Amino acid sequence: MGMSIRTAEQAGAWLEGLINHERQASFRNARLDLEPIRRLLSRLGHPEQSLSIVHVAGSKGKGSTCLLAEAVLQAAGERVGTFTSPHLERWTERFRVGGQEVPGLALAAAVEAVRPHVEALIAADAAKAPTFFDATTAAALVLFARSNVDRVVLEVGLGGRLDSTNAVDPVVTVVTQIELEHTDRLGTTLAAIAGEKAGIIKAGVPCVVGDLAAEALEVVCARARFVGAPVARLGHEFRVERSPGSGTGSVDDLPRPFLYREDDFEIDDLTLPVLGEHQLGNAALAIAAIRRLDAHSEEKLARAARIGLAAVRLPGRLELIRTRPHVLIDAAHTRESIRALASVLAGQPAVRRHIVISISSDKDAAGILAALSKVADEFWITRADRIRSLEPDTLARLASERAPSAILHCIEDPRAAVRAAYQALGVDDLLCCTGSVFLAGAARGALRELGLGSKIAQLDI
Repeated sequence: MGMSIRTAEQAGAWLEGLINHERQASFRNARLDLEPIRRLLSRLGHPEQSLSIVHVAGSKGKGSTCLLAEAVLQAAGERVGTFTSPHLERWTERFRVGGQEVPGLALAAAVEAVRPHVEALIAADAAKAPTFFDATTAAALVLFARSNVDRVVLEVGLGGRLDSTNAVDPVVTVVTQIELEHTDRLGTTLAAIAGEKAGIIKAGVPCVVGDLAAEALEVVCARARFVGAPVARLGHEFRVERSPGSGTGSVDDLPRPFLYREDDFEIDDLTLPVLGEHQLGNAALAIAAIRRLDAHSEEKLARAARIGLAAVRLPGRLELIRTRPHVLIDAAHTRESIRALASVLAGQPAVRRHIVISISSDKDAAGILAALSKVADEFWITRADRIRSLEPDTLARLASERAPSAILHCIEDPRAAVRAAYQALGVDDLLCCTGSVFLAGAARGALRELGLGSKIAQLDI
C-alpha cells in the first residue's frame, strides 16, 4: 500500500492519482449506485451521521449559495464546515471550517484517515471501488466530524442522485438553478437533469428551490411530493427585491441594498458587496434554507443575514480585485454563465474592456466567445492548463471569427497573459479574467504577484 500522507501537497497528489486512474481507458466504474461511498463511510465509522447537513445541488450558483449560507450561519454564531469544489489554487480551499480554509495538516490527516480504506477497497474489487470524488467527500466528512462543527454546508459535485454527497441524510436541501450541462452523464433535457438534481430531496426534509424553468420545476416538485418533502420556491413562497434607488448594477453602486420577504417574515437593510443580479437570488436561497432549520429566532436570523452577507467574499465569482481600473475574475465556463457575465460587464463604465481568456477543450468555445464578443475590445488569449485547455491558436481563430473588431493577443503562459493585460490598462479600462476555473486560479496568483494580494485575502492561509 502507499506511504502515509503528512502534508496538503501529498494529500492533493494522492487524490490526483485517483483522478488519473479514472481517466485511463481501462477504467470502467460507471457510477450506477452509491454503494462505493456507503461502503467507505461504513469503514470510517459513519462520520456523516454526527453532522447536521445543508445539501446544495444545482447547475450553477451552488458554490456561491454555499458560501452565502456559511456567512449567515457563522454570523448567527454557528461553527460551520463547508465543502465546495473545484478549487481555484489549492486543495485546501475545498474544505472550510469556521469560515476559514483548513490548514494543510488538518486536510492531510483527514485524507490519511481515508486512504487505507480506499486502497483496500480498490485491491478487493477495482470495478466497485470508491472514486476520486468519493474519497474527497469522505475526507471532508471525516474532517468536519473531527472539527466539532455545528453545521455542514455540502455542495454536490455532479448531478445529485448518484453524487458522492448523496450518501448523507441532510436537514435541508437546496436546488439552485438547472441548465443543460454534463449532458453526457445527466441527460439531454432540462427535465432529465432536474430529475438528477432532485435526487437529493429526502422524505420530510424541507427543500428550497431557485428560479427554475417550468419543466424543471415540475420534476423537482413531483419528486418532493412523492417523498413527502415541503418545498419553498424563490419567487413564490419567498422572494428577494432590490431596494428603491439601489443603482444600475455597476461596480460604482456596490454594495447594493435589497430585502428578503416571506409571507409572514421580512429582512430589510440587507447588502451584498458582490456583482450580479443572480447573487441576490442565491442569497435568498441561503436565508430560506437557514430559516427552515428552525435553529434561530427571526430576530437573530435577520441580524445574522445583515452582518454575514455584508462582509461575504465569493472567490472567482465576479470577484472584484480592484477599481479604477476595474479588475474582475470570474470562473464562468458555460455559455449560460458567460452570458450572465457579459451582461454584468456591459453594465460597467469602461473606456476599453480587456478579456483574458482560456477555455477547456470540452466547452462550447464558439458560444462563449460569441457572448463575450459583444463586450470585449481586446482579447488576451492564453492556455491555463496544458492538457485540458484549447491551444491559443485554435482559440484565436474562433475569436477572430466571432469578434472581428476586437484586438487579439496570444500569450501561452496564463500568468504572463494576465500581467501583460493588467499592464496595458488605462485608469478607466476594465480587465476580466474568465473562461475556466484553471484560469481564475492562475489569474489570482498573477495578480497577487503584482501586489494586489490584500484584495485576494479570502483564499490566503
